[in-house]
Amino acid sequence: MSTRTHTENLTVPRRRRRRSSPHRPAWEGRPTVLGQTGKSVALILVVLAVLFPLYTVLLTSVSSNATVNAAGGMVVVPGEITFAAYRQILSGGIVTRSVIVSVIITGVGTLISTVVSILAAYGLSRPNSLFHRTILFIFLITMFFGAGMIPMYLLVSGLGLIDSLWALILPGAVSAFNVLILRSFFMGISPSITEAARIDGAGDWRILWKIVLPMSGAVIAVVALFYGVGYFNSFFNAMLYINDNAKWPLQLVLRSYVLQGVTLPGSGAGQVNVETGAVTGLPVKMAIMVLALVPILLVYPFVQRHFTKGVIFGAIKG
Repeated sequence: MSTRTHTENLTVPRRRRRRSSPHRPAWEGRPTVLGQTGKSVALILVVLAVLFPLYTVLLTSVSSNATVNAAGGMVVVPGEITFAAYRQILSGGIVTRSVIVSVIITGVGTLISTVVSILAAYGLSRPNSLFHRTILFIFLITMFFGAGMIPMYLLVSGLGLIDSLWALILPGAVSAFNVLILRSFFMGISPSITEAARIDGAGDWRILWKIVLPMSGAVIAVVALFYGVGYFNSFFNAMLYINDNAKWPLQLVLRSYVLQGVTLPGSGAGQVNVETGAVTGLPVKMAIMVLALVPILLVYPFVQRHFTKGVIFGAIKG
């Protein structure tokens, strides 16, 4: 009896000494005050590096010509505040039309791409589906090899999509990467759930609609965000396939203003009477940039919480 007690008294301190050993990994130790302070300072600097450019863009867009001229460019210290730049670009000119075009392309394109990707991923996730390995291999090839710009232009031209908004949607409607993310997530769903539904008489469409989709809300939201951001920020396809500037998306108009310095007809950004309080030049460019940033900034916070659960789980589970 005494021997057992003596043994227990010897083993407990050893375990305690092992837990408090200075040789344990760094991530298991408590952070020092200096380390915690360093992390906080680094995070603050990163946040400031991100927010300061946004602050200057927003402030310049609501500044008058006199304030911009006094600052010599981008405004850092607030001066005379005016929303004339936003009134000009949203007064029915080409910028207003480009915003409408971008919203249409983003909404319709995201819907089509998400639906097609879900259907393709669900079919590829079923082990007994027809030729699913061959089709999956074809999907993987498209991630590393492409036809090129000229064959794609010839294809779009042959389909009669030049100067059509469908030319901005259909060529990039499906991303193989997003399909693989959805497929991996669908394969992670327990087969016993789908088998139980089949025993109850449910078909593939009912299983997809009633079981798979409700369990995959996080990854679908992330994939839809990927597609939406891609459509909204895309300008290269419009530059290739759209000749009528009335059908240009917002990003292509922004490129013409900011990079090329071109004032498009009907934009409301030309030289106007100063007595009207209108602004020109840099405030108008920054106002267009703000319009291009606002939709993404509004949507992102609602989807951001799904990132870890959706993308990382979908990528690892398969």
